[in-house]
Amino acid sequence: MRIVIRGAVQGVGFRPFVYRLAVETRLAGWVKNSPRGVFIETEGEQAALDEFLLRVEREKPLRAFIQSLEYSLLEPTYFNGFEIRESETADAADTLILPDIAVCDACLAEMYDSKDRRYLYPFINCTHCGPRFSIIESLPYDRPNTSMKSFPLCPDCLREYKDPENRRFHAQPVACPACGPELHLWDETGRTIAGRNDAVIETVKFIRQGKIAAVKGLGGFHLICDARNARAVELLRLRKRRDEKPFALMYPSLETVNADCRAAPLEQRLLRSPEAPIVLLERRENAIAQNVAAGNPYLGVMLPSTPLHHLLMKEFGGPVVATSGNLSDEPLCIDEREDLTRLSGIADVFLVHNRPIVRHVDDSIARIVLGRELILRRARGYAPLPLQRDGIRNGVLAVGGQLKNTIALSVGNNIFISQHIGDLENREAIEAFHRVTTDFRQLYPVEPVCVAADMHPDYLSTKAAVDFGVPVVHVQHHYAHVAACMAENEIDGMALGVAWDGTGYGTDGTIWGGEFLLTGISDTSDISDISKPSGFRRAAKFREFRLPGGPSAVREPRRSALGLLYEIFGKDFQTIDDLPPVKAFTSRECRLLCRMLEKEIHSPRTTSAGRLFDAVASLSDLRQKISFEGQAAMDLEFAAMRSDTRETYPFDITNVSDLETGAEIAVVDWATLIHAVIRDVRASVSTADVARKFHNTMSEIILSVARQIGEARVVLTGGCFQNRVLLEETAERLKNAGFHPFWHQRVPPGDGGIALGQIVAAG
Repeated sequence: MRIVIRGAVQGVGFRPFVYRLAVETRLAGWVKNSPRGVFIETEGEQAALDEFLLRVEREKPLRAFIQSLEYSLLEPTYFNGFEIRESETADAADTLILPDIAVCDACLAEMYDSKDRRYLYPFINCTHCGPRFSIIESLPYDRPNTSMKSFPLCPDCLREYKDPENRRFHAQPVACPACGPELHLWDETGRTIAGRNDAVIETVKFIRQGKIAAVKGLGGFHLICDARNARAVELLRLRKRRDEKPFALMYPSLETVNADCRAAPLEQRLLRSPEAPIVLLERRENAIAQNVAAGNPYLGVMLPSTPLHHLLMKEFGGPVVATSGNLSDEPLCIDEREDLTRLSGIADVFLVHNRPIVRHVDDSIARIVLGRELILRRARGYAPLPLQRDGIRNGVLAVGGQLKNTIALSVGNNIFISQHIGDLENREAIEAFHRVTTDFRQLYPVEPVCVAADMHPDYLSTKAAVDFGVPVVHVQHHYAHVAACMAENEIDGMALGVAWDGTGYGTDGTIWGGEFLLTGISDTSDISDISKPSGFRRAAKFREFRLPGGPSAVREPRRSALGLLYEIFGKDFQTIDDLPPVKAFTSRECRLLCRMLEKEIHSPRTTSAGRLFDAVASLSDLRQKISFEGQAAMDLEFAAMRSDTRETYPFDITNVSDLETGAEIAVVDWATLIHAVIRDVRASVSTADVARKFHNTMSEIILSVARQIGEARVVLTGGCFQNRVLLEETAERLKNAGFHPFWHQRVPPGDGGIALGQIVAAG
């Protein structure tokens, strides 16, 4: 386990404490100080590592404070004993901007102390907690370089700020009711209804009445309503234009979370961590409105991370929906005046304050899988903390992909990854992308020497790459996924990368998505061309099929299913009218789609594993159309969770000559698999068993290809591996067969992680 701890952890006996704890738990490894924090590497049995992790936070030295703790599980290196290593010295690349940090217990105690001068003050903070990334305008991190510069310190706050013995010594956001930001409650016209703590009380009254409140937090606005009021939730869906996608919930306390959800110790640790992300938890039978996350066995849950949210939740006393303050697919609102316009018609009241937000920062999303944290969206609490990678070229700017966009920048051996930006599909999102890229270039002391971008010529991030005036390196989408996963797991050289997602532009100009890439391969023909990084060979892929309607097939799983049926049955698929995807169309629509497929009109070929999941969801009649990305695959995953069958479907693997390279490539033929699914559907086999057998088969396919390729290290990446059933089943099968599986932990497996992979591939 590698652990990086930042905060007040030096000069307080932290390293001796870690040493004693490691010895007590019988772990080997080392601990050292660095300008970037305390670094620990320790190894042993999984149970001992979990115990060590939980006790580090629980039993830390009295004067220590942990602002952020990131950990990853890596392959063992077989240390001999435990040691305290010599401290590192600083260099220019060590400049770190901390993420926004959840309010600490000491500040909360003061906020609820009626004798304290910050009693019920919603902007209380200290050096241990509060805003950082969302308020800094430039380096160095001093008050004049933050959005707090317009709030001159009162004599009492100035005294604390200058006192080395005080918890607020050089705490840049320090403030109090006499000199700091103020709270106001507005109606939909911007008229003030209430101020200070009365604004909190009145906001809660509106929420109890079934109204929707827009609340300005650290990195943007939340839209909040009563999570137990189905009518209020439905109203929020209607106004926000978010038909079915699950909403996140905020609870007042861990005790109230445990009443509605099952939270294991590592999940509880994650909920209460300084990062305070949204955590996916298994739901119990509860009073939460079903339309919060209809048909979903999980709830996305977070605890209050700011003093303001603590005050709101204490006053309300139960769970609320706390979703991003925006229209669907738009970036987060960060300015109260802009908010009045953009959220007009959505929110009934606006709880605002006058501390400017410099940059938007969404809530992060995480879950625990196989005893490890898996970050699904990396933003508040994590961004812009770096991932370290030796041997990376300095000054590579990566602009990410089209969906779930993030950017990244290499500075020395640090790769700084931005907060979640979102899908680059509207003007507001493109503007946010440009703000963040400009932001990073201003914050970090390096000028880009090249820009790494996706190969897809139509991605807006790829088009923007040429505007920087430096060479552009185009990195294949799935290789970026694999490189990102290898980087965070600290593995180099040969590995079999399994990159499964919806779509990605292939080196042959077709749509990839079900790829097996062998890394560590040099293509000497391209070695002198900076625009063509080498490093992988396509070792295997799924059999191609057509997507009638192109992008429409992403929104309609039934189209993906018809593409499969056409490949198997030809135009006769129209006559198989007992199958759900065929029944989902009229006869006229089927004829039109058949002509599209026959004449190859607007029907691109793909190897996409994501679309294969969609097709089986359609064949199982779980979902024919979706209202948000990944919905059909999620339905299939949730159905699989209801079955414990170990059965698999048949499939075939053949070796052919790759048309692009001439090299031999394995092709996974899904035809026999789909025939078997159809037989089960016709035989009325339970949907749960069909879904589970399909997941088992997809895992078995990975194992079979790994055996054929013969590479022990198997890297699992891409959006499909957000699927817990698929990830757990695959890792188990690989381990049992003697392979070494790796998957994501600190960086999302989906497109939110490819900026990291682009830097590794290009740098």
